[in-house]
Amino acid sequence: MASRLDNQENRAGDTASSNQPATPSTPHRRSSAERPNPHDSIQSLTGVEVIATGACAPSEIVRNEDLAQLGYDADWIVQRTGIRERRRAPADQATSDVALAAARHCLQQAQLDADDLDFILVATMTPDHMTPSTACVVQQGLGAHCPALDLNAACAGFMYGLITGMHFIHSGTYQRVMVIGADLLSRIVDPKDKKTYPLFGDGAGAVLLGGNDNNPGLLAFTLGADGSGGESLWVPGGGSREPLTESTMTAGRQYLQMDGRAVFKWAVRTITESVTAVMQHAGIEKKDLSLVVFHQANMRIIDAATDHLGLDPDQVFVNLDRYGNTSAASIPLALEEACQQGRVQRGDKVLLSGFGAGLAWGSAILQW
Repeated sequence: MASRLDNQENRAGDTASSNQPATPSTPHRRSSAERPNPHDSIQSLTGVEVIATGACAPSEIVRNEDLAQLGYDADWIVQRTGIRERRRAPADQATSDVALAAARHCLQQAQLDADDLDFILVATMTPDHMTPSTACVVQQGLGAHCPALDLNAACAGFMYGLITGMHFIHSGTYQRVMVIGADLLSRIVDPKDKKTYPLFGDGAGAVLLGGNDNNPGLLAFTLGADGSGGESLWVPGGGSREPLTESTMTAGRQYLQMDGRAVFKWAVRTITESVTAVMQHAGIEKKDLSLVVFHQANMRIIDAATDHLGLDPDQVFVNLDRYGNTSAASIPLALEEACQQGRVQRGDKVLLSGFGAGLAWGSAILQW
């Protein structure tokens, strides 16, 4: 091993000291005709299942009437978004705190201990710190001794985490994986932005995944991203591209910025295309679905997608009116509530679809 490292260092030194710059190879760039359609990349994962769910929502409820006292139009919020209230975390609470509470709830439901976990995945766009990861903070809080990792796909984060965790189980790498979606969006929205501020809330949801050879698992799933739309929903300041300074903070560059019209059109189209693709791959008809959970972003998006897909509104679970948009937390929060209400039973076919900043998305049909 030492000789290999020495050889690598020598070659690196030779390159660095050469008077002739190295000529990089030219990568082959795909033409638009060669690029695969993300909605055509449908796969399935057998032998995986959701063992248990859990959730945590901060106790403080912020109603539209409370925002009206700050100059917001409470009726406009309901008409344009369907949101009537949202949860807000207290100043001394971080994303890891709600994630940890959701994870503990999930373990309690599963009647398992932290030592039973093989891997922890936390999907979040509002981590406690740049480093360490929120997942490592949660791992320490649980008293677990497994690997832990953050991932950021914003509002599609839970779907990315769910499918990643199921891959680890399907491959035989791990037996039990905790996937947590957690965000405190109240920390990154501008209170003066009347079109954005009322949309978002705080919360966390968790699922514990396990293996079951008798369960078909993920009947079909697709993940996708389109970075060309990144600036339609982004936080421009605070990263290595634009470190925060007094002037950037004065300009509000640390807050979430959104082109609502563009995101609405993209979201409805993406949900419709990706859901249609996974249903066709799985050979599932609309009547076969026991439950549909879309990312809880905006009631107009949910209604439009439901209409485009020809779904029965009674199939579609909605708690947006009580929580607002909680980003990566929205789907697992909804799943936990659906389970508590008895709307999900073993063997049911559940459709999940997340979409958001990136732009990124993920849709799947899961046999519970």
